[in-house]
Amino acid sequence: MIERRLVTTGLKTLLADLTGRPVGVGALPVDTQGKPVAPPYTVLYPLDHTTNDATLADRHTTAVSEYQATFVSGPTPGQPDSRGGYEQAQWMADRGRKVVERPADGSTGYAHTLTIPGATCWKREATEAGGTSDPTDAIITSVIRFRLHLETSA
Repeated sequence: MIERRLVTTGLKTLLADLTGRPVGVGALPVDTQGKPVAPPYTVLYPLDHTTNDATLADRHTTAVSEYQATFVSGPTPGQPDSRGGYEQAQWMADRGRKVVERPADGSTGYAHTLTIPGATCWKREATEAGGTSDPTDAIITSVIRFRLHLETSA
């Protein structure tokens, strides 16, 4: 069986590598002292996780995991009148969308490794889900939903 916790950790790590910014799971990311970090950052929300491979002798060797990644822009720390903007949020989303990027040389697989112990992700999907803004907090977001098709590996 594919452990959801390991899938979440793998996607979180990949998004942090691609954006160069912190990622929180279901909450704002925090620093080493446990304090929320300043934007930009990503909040990763685990959604559905299906383990039924729809066969009579289902051995739960496959899974489909879905996530929502909310890419958050925000005011510049130390600048009281600054605001988050669409350009910053879209830059973050563009970096995050690289989860599904294919190699430039046309070879098979994906350009960026998604490491999940005991599982292989053989198909990745990304769907733009829009974005939101909160003018009172000066925060703008862009949202992508990811679907990861997995199978156990040897």
